This record gives sequence, C-alpha cells and structure tokens, in this order.
Amino acid sequence: MKCFKFSSGDKKEEHNKTPKSVSLTSNFSDRDINRSGSDFNSRDASGTSTESSMGRKNSYPSMSARESNLREFSVTDLKAATKNFSRSVMIGEGGFGCVFRGTVRDLEDPSIKIEVAVKQLGKRGLQGHKEWVTEVNFLGVVEHSNLVKLLGYCAEDDERGIQRLLVYEYMPNRSVESHLSPRSLTVLTWDLRLRIAQDAARGLTYLHEQMEFQIIFRDFKSSNILLDEDWKAKLSDFGLARLGPSEGLTHVTTDVVGTMGYAAPEYIKTGRLTSKSDVWGYGVFIYELITGRRPVDRNKPNGEQKLLEWVRPYLSDTKKFKLILDPRLEGKYNLKAVQKLSVVANRCLVRNPKARPKMSEVLEMVTKIVEAPSGSGTSPKLVPLKSLETSRDVGGKKKKVLETRNNGGGGGEGGWFGKLWNPKAVGAC
Repeated sequence: MKCFKFSSGDKKEEHNKTPKSVSLTSNFSDRDINRSGSDFNSRDASGTSTESSMGRKNSYPSMSARESNLREFSVTDLKAATKNFSRSVMIGEGGFGCVFRGTVRDLEDPSIKIEVAVKQLGKRGLQGHKEWVTEVNFLGVVEHSNLVKLLGYCAEDDERGIQRLLVYEYMPNRSVESHLSPRSLTVLTWDLRLRIAQDAARGLTYLHEQMEFQIIFRDFKSSNILLDEDWKAKLSDFGLARLGPSEGLTHVTTDVVGTMGYAAPEYIKTGRLTSKSDVWGYGVFIYELITGRRPVDRNKPNGEQKLLEWVRPYLSDTKKFKLILDPRLEGKYNLKAVQKLSVVANRCLVRNPKARPKMSEVLEMVTKIVEAPSGSGTSPKLVPLKSLETSRDVGGKKKKVLETRNNGGGGGEGGWFGKLWNPKAVGAC
C-alpha cells in the first residue's frame, strides 16, 4: 500500500512545489549527517515549519553523542555488497527507490560477514532527501529491540549522480503485510499474530513515552513492520517520523502525509498531529491481523473495500464475528483472545483522539491477552518460531503453516463481548 500526501482542508500550501526555504546545500547538506538533527526539530518531513516560532524547549538529541554507532559506507563498499545493485538481489521496490540484500564485513573482525539490507534513494529530489536525512538523524540516536537497526549510511556522488543510501540489519522474514497477503505461502498463526501485535505496541510505546522526547511515527502500517529470523516484529522506515509537541502544547501542525486507510480522521481533516494518530493506525493494524485484509482494497466488492466499514456490522454478534476472521487460520485460534484483541482495536479507533488510550495502556492490554490462559485451560506458549512445517498442497503448491499448539476454537463469549463492544466507537476514514 503506497504512501500518499493528503490535502488537508485547513491548508492551502502548494504540495507539488518544492519549498523555497529549503536547499540541499544549506539545510540538508552531507555535513548535517554528522552533527545535530536540528532540521528535524524545526521542520517535518513535508517541509512545513511550526515549532521554530513556538519556542520548542526540548531539542532533538545530538547525533554526535552516538555517531560511533553509525558506520559511513562508500558507494564502492555498497556496490560490492550488492553485486553492483543487481536486480538479482533486490528485495523491495517503492516510491523511495529500491532495497537490496547484501553482505558487508565487520569492522572489528573482517572475516565476519554481516547480512544487510541496503536502501537506495530514488531520484525523488528534495522530499526524498529530507526523508533520508530524517531517518539517519532519528535512527542515529534511538535504539530499541522492536525498531529495525540502522547500521550505517552513504552520502556521496558518483557517475550515477547523487547517491543516498541507508544500511540496515537484514530482516529475513520480510514484512507482516507480505505474510497477510493471500498470495503468501506462509500463514501467520494466531499466536504469532498476537506476538506481532505486542511487539509493535512495544515499539510505539518506546517512541511515544520512553524517551526524553516524543517521536510520532506518522506512517505506521503493516508494510513497515518487519520480521527478523526469530519472527520478532520491528518497526521500520522512519522517513516521515517527527517530534511530538513540546511541553504545554497539545499537537503539532503539519502537512498531511501517510497511507490511505491508516491515517487518523482528525489528522486528515486538520493536519493536527499527536501520538494518538499512531494509536489510530495501530487499531487499523489489529483488524488487519484479525481479518487478513488490507485497510483499503479496491479489488474487493463494493461494501468490502474499506476494512473498518466492512467489519463494523459483524462485531456486536459473536456468531457473525467469526465471519471476519482470516480464513487462512482455518479455525486455529482462541476466539476469546480474538474478541479481546478486537476490543483493544475498538478503543484505539474512537473518533475523539483524547479518548484513545496511550500506547503504554494498549501494550498492557495486549500483554494481558497474550499471557491469559487459553480456552483449553493451558497457558498459551509461543512456539519456536523458526520451525515451519509443510502441510497439504494447495493449488499444486505447498503451503507453509507456522506451527502452533494453542489452536482452541474458543467458545461463546457473546455476553462478555457484548458489554464491551460499542459499535459507535469505530469510525472509518
């Protein structure tokens, strides 16, 4: 699902024009990568400045304090790592450019090879460059087990022109979006989906509440949640991330950017951004995990194209509720856990952003679901996620199903669920 710049009703900026106040040589030169992310303080990724005149007190941490964590690569290094950016090792492609799988040698022990993902910035001009700078500044100063680790960057010119590249830890199990696709041969079990929901909540909680400054992701979606070799989920792609409001302020005002189907309605309408915008996106993602459907799918019949509108009639009736569950789960889930997770999603999707929970509260609720006893009376345990077993042939192809022990079909929870569900709480974009 592509990322778009929305047109906000309260804004009249010319979105297709390059902001005249920003230049590659002054605001975002290569030298900026080795010093403080001050431009990240005063400007969002779309180029509208609001805080510089509002007296933000909490400045963005200096990259120099942790610059040893980021390795500076040359174009030659990365050409060697990716077979000269060969399409044979390309693992992703989008509006930003291409991502290549490669290997680099460890600085301390050159005999050790490290698998990496190299993101090459496309020829998108200033906007793409600003997102690149934002990501280097951001990932250069934060580190968490549920954020994809940035290992280094490259900023130099060669015969191809300006080269801007980022080097990340390699995430072999790709994105959550890729596995939820009906075309995927790997099916994420319910246990694993719960763990992914918990991991993603941990990542957002860290960004919103566990640092001396707040980061709003602004582009939370299943394609930006990657899975490592142990199937741990990590947030990725921080080109649109920005600082939250400073003390005493309720929001920051920005050009509206994000992805259709995930962006919070109040943000689309007004351009006012808060951490609760990410909470809304998380609620959408929960229904993605439950249903296996994309937030917006124009290939679906009318009435089913927008996920939130489609699920709403099924939520207040337990018998109907089962109809929205991903059929690829083949009934191998704990219905009570699914219903409880749906209630969490509903709280995240309340129209009034002030009434939505903080991500730490969401994390607490999801953790309780993960740790709750299963319907069979045994505590659910996450299986070793590396183990894959091949099941029957499907359409001539072998479908991989992640092994699970907690496959109870659940039971009637209509009374419990009916009390918590408020059908007016969910609004569709």
